[in-house]
Amino acid sequence: MELQALPSRIGQVRRILSAQLRYWHLDALIDRAALGLTELLTNVHRHAEPDKLCTVRIEWLLDRLMVSVRDHDPRVPVVADVEDAADIAPLATRGRGLAMVAAVSDSWGVRPDGEKGKVVWFTLPAPVPARPAPARPARRAPQEPRAPRFAKVEATVDAGTPAPAPAPAPAPAPAHAAAPSAVPG
Repeated sequence: MELQALPSRIGQVRRILSAQLRYWHLDALIDRAALGLTELLTNVHRHAEPDKLCTVRIEWLLDRLMVSVRDHDPRVPVVADVEDAADIAPLATRGRGLAMVAAVSDSWGVRPDGEKGKVVWFTLPAPVPARPAPARPARRAPQEPRAPRFAKVEATVDAGTPAPAPAPAPAPAPAHAAAPSAVPG
């Protein structure tokens, strides 16, 4: 889905993500996926240039969920080392986004997207969907036996007696013969 990474839109996208994960029965991933997506969209809002236009993609790949955000800024984000960064106070509310994404995800990364953009992504482990049991035919209630549709024919064959030859078919009447008249004549 394509959107402007504005604070008002970030909440909407989180709700869309949550709804999709519920649809896929991946409810256990909602909190971590929503946190990671919020951080990636906030980075686009705060840092991306020349615009805040981005594309969010959510993919369920066999055994993992992948969430990615593509923007038009080719600059690659860097994870701030919180302990070594002098400009990040211990109780700061900024500068930890990618560190949190790394903490809640199995993996994350950045890849260039052409000359004018990048994709930042993360993955979460997802349960492999159970294969549904094959559908069993519905059980029918016991019914009274139906009358047979055709007459029952029984034949006995004696292997020692030759079978009779079929009777010859009657010869057709000649076409030029006069039909018998019912009028006396």
